Amino acid sequence: MLTPDTESFTDTRGTFSATSKRDLNKLQRRLRRQVGTAITDYGMIRDGDKVMVCLSGGKDSYTMLDILMNLQRNAPVEFSLVAVNLDQKQPGFPEHVLPAWLESVGVEYHVLERDTYSIVKEKVPEGKTTCGLCSRLRRGSLYSFAQEIGATKIALGHHRDDILETLFLNMFFGGKLKTMPPKLLSDDQRNIVIRPLAYCRESDIEAYSAAREFPIIPCNLCGSQENLQRQVVKDMLQDWERQYPGRLETMFHAVTSVAPSHLADRELFDFAGLDDTRDRFKASRIDALDMDSEQASMAEDLFEAERRVQPASGLDMALGREV
Repeated sequence: MLTPDTESFTDTRGTFSATSKRDLNKLQRRLRRQVGTAITDYGMIRDGDKVMVCLSGGKDSYTMLDILMNLQRNAPVEFSLVAVNLDQKQPGFPEHVLPAWLESVGVEYHVLERDTYSIVKEKVPEGKTTCGLCSRLRRGSLYSFAQEIGATKIALGHHRDDILETLFLNMFFGGKLKTMPPKLLSDDQRNIVIRPLAYCRESDIEAYSAAREFPIIPCNLCGSQENLQRQVVKDMLQDWERQYPGRLETMFHAVTSVAPSHLADRELFDFAGLDDTRDRFKASRIDALDMDSEQASMAEDLFEAERRVQPASGLDMALGREV
């Protein structure tokens, strides 16, 4: 498991009170443990990997990079990190913020400039959700750049809550039972995408990001859109969690414990072949029973033969019993 030996909190900004530092240490240890476990469970990072960490300027990607840098110091395998930010040319985007922060923490980085903002505004009618087209354009740009720099893994900052929200979005609006996997091979087979925060709760990430005072950059393209389907699903899940604490954890466990024979996907499970499976099983049971009967009969015959050749006891002779 990718877990550091040290439990001390490393802060690059300043000092905390003893109480807040203890709380932050505890939170950081939990996030490190969850990220390390996810990396191990899904084989996300191997020795020699070059991990391209996609940094948007939001709380999730900041936390992901921070925790990966922390794990890197004491990991049992050697891997490198390179942060990549996609400048989508949104009006008012503070171009200086991310480079300044990345230089302060000493990580290699690239800023990739692609004017996807203009494409999205041109193609998507006013009032419609821009997230779908925006994410496809962003994904295409990042995948191509990963090949250019020789990255072997692409790390995205989606967390446990994102995975559950996507599951319900696909069920409610897409008619499919699928979500964001912790590890994914791209359709063109060229890139492997990993989600190190897959086991992490959004509330923990939000608290950690606030305590670390990361310079958050809001998304003006889609972040202010009202009544997004994802926000509706998020509110629904959070309402469930308030009413029934622990429900989201149980639901996430369900995502990791799938029983294909108890769903209805014919591509995933051979329902039509169940009759043949049953018949083969019955035939094998009959063969086994027949073999057991034959063996039992042979044992009885052998026992009877041995008994007949043994000398009679005095009691048997006295009683006139036949041996």
